[in-house]
Amino acid sequence: MAFQTAPLETLIEQLERLPSIGHKSATRLAFHLLRASSEEANALVEAIVNAREQIRECTVCCNLADSEHCPVCAAEGRDRRTVCVVEEPQDVGAFERTREYHGLYHVLHGTISPMDGITPDKLRIRELLYRVANEDIAEVIMATNPTVEGEATAMYIAKLLAPFNIRVTRLAYGIPVGGDLEYADEITLRRSLEGRSDLT
Repeated sequence: MAFQTAPLETLIEQLERLPSIGHKSATRLAFHLLRASSEEANALVEAIVNAREQIRECTVCCNLADSEHCPVCAAEGRDRRTVCVVEEPQDVGAFERTREYHGLYHVLHGTISPMDGITPDKLRIRELLYRVANEDIAEVIMATNPTVEGEATAMYIAKLLAPFNIRVTRLAYGIPVGGDLEYADEITLRRSLEGRSDLT
């Protein structure tokens, strides 16, 4: 026997569809929204609708934008000869928070994963090749995640970029700050050795 109203159950079910939201979290969020004022609830709905209607892909790098170009591509003073290739739009934010990278980006919107039906033609690889062929790009940094899919995607793109005679690099991966060697897997240790740098 149901002990909650149908609209509440529907709201909980919809919230459960969000990433990393289980039933308990969805229930808490649903009750929070019910307790919120009409203004707060309507502001949330309006923000979702506006985001869905106004956000699109940057015509240059395929990052999220609310105009033709994303804020990075539109910014003055960026190194336009270096392009960092990332999997998802949120990866751009991670790099920008470091304040160390000053080049441009290219967002693939996923990785090659045949098991999930994601083939190269479903990613923004064609757009990357167009940029390399038509812009004065000297280096492409492959910054896909260190997963099987990320590595496969990086290698696939590197092969496609080989004829352009540009520098194609891969992020160095290794032991995280505060990590213990005994818990590191073999791939991480190998990457740490390959990416080692001089101390003097």
